[in-house]
Amino acid sequence: MRVVHLSLTDFRNYARAEAAIAPGPNLFVGRNGQGKTNLVESLVYLSTLSSHRVSTDQAMIRRDAAAAVIRCRVEHDGRELLLELQLNRGAANRAQVNRAAIKPRELPRYFSSVLFAPEDLALVRGEPSVRRRFADELLVQRNPRLAGVLADYDRVLRQRNTLLKSARGARVKGDGLSTLDIWDDRLIELGSIIIDARSALVAALSLPLGSAYRSVVDDDHRPCIGLQLSIFAADPAGTDGDGENVGHRSAAEAGTGTAEAFRAQLGRLRQKELERGVTLAGPHRDDLFFELNGLPAKGYASHGESWSFALALKLASAELLRRDSATGDPVLILDDVFAELDQSRRRRLAAAVSDYEQVLITAAVFEDVPAELTAHTVHIEAGAIVDAD
Repeated sequence: MRVVHLSLTDFRNYARAEAAIAPGPNLFVGRNGQGKTNLVESLVYLSTLSSHRVSTDQAMIRRDAAAAVIRCRVEHDGRELLLELQLNRGAANRAQVNRAAIKPRELPRYFSSVLFAPEDLALVRGEPSVRRRFADELLVQRNPRLAGVLADYDRVLRQRNTLLKSARGARVKGDGLSTLDIWDDRLIELGSIIIDARSALVAALSLPLGSAYRSVVDDDHRPCIGLQLSIFAADPAGTDGDGENVGHRSAAEAGTGTAEAFRAQLGRLRQKELERGVTLAGPHRDDLFFELNGLPAKGYASHGESWSFALALKLASAELLRRDSATGDPVLILDDVFAELDQSRRRRLAAAVSDYEQVLITAAVFEDVPAELTAHTVHIEAGAIVDAD
């Protein structure tokens, strides 16, 4: 799959922008703050329905505008699709495919991309919520049906937490709260699907992660990825959901089924949950763990190793999507990446992405990017495309 043309209206600092995008590598170059990342951010949003920079859609709408529009023509096997998304300030967002209305959450089934940006260092060094978001976005790209499961789980979780808070205020004991059992059933049903899907994802990422890391670093630091589950934690009540107190790495490792383990943990935690008014176990409190040379990457890996691990994780994600997708390669986006790499790693990264159908690169300095990735260069200045080579 590749992007043929991108059109933006009132998106970030672009009143209007039109960009023809070529097959293979495309370089967007310009000084910092001119709008390079804004262009690629729009494409990332189409494939993940979220931004890697902000948590709210409103920040992507140009000041004083009521809405922003992303319009993108994509092509695969000679077939073109027109994807459109309108981000609204005072109403629900709207989406279309070939002028036919769809739900915005259905867009990822038509277009996939993988972004690597400096913010992705937080995958290694940041909080568990960052890693959960990474896993869930990749899950939805591989299986769009899971978007509904994740949304339903969040809704049930909120309702269950509201019930727990109400029970805490009324000083209701666990045995007298039969309504909670109904929400437990739904939480376990949906949560078990998410946990099992994440477990399968982690297993699928393991080999391509190792290959991608070696291609970038030219060394084998034994990168490892695993899943830590709160349903097996000895004391999940001792964390706020972003701590290190997590249990077994998979249900299979613990020798039990996911749903059974989830239900048993909720039973053990019932009184603590009533005391605290919050759900203490489930996929919303799980974490991915990363290792290099047998040590946790978080806390032990150097800046360069952390950067290389995060980059390898995104390259491994792209490899999974190209294997799974009926629409071909995802569009690979490298946002301000080459400035962080030495000459040797720049060359190795260029080689690693050379066979992707389309690669979009942003850079402040043209010379930072290997020559083989500069064949189609677009110059950006103050929210405008001023030159395309």
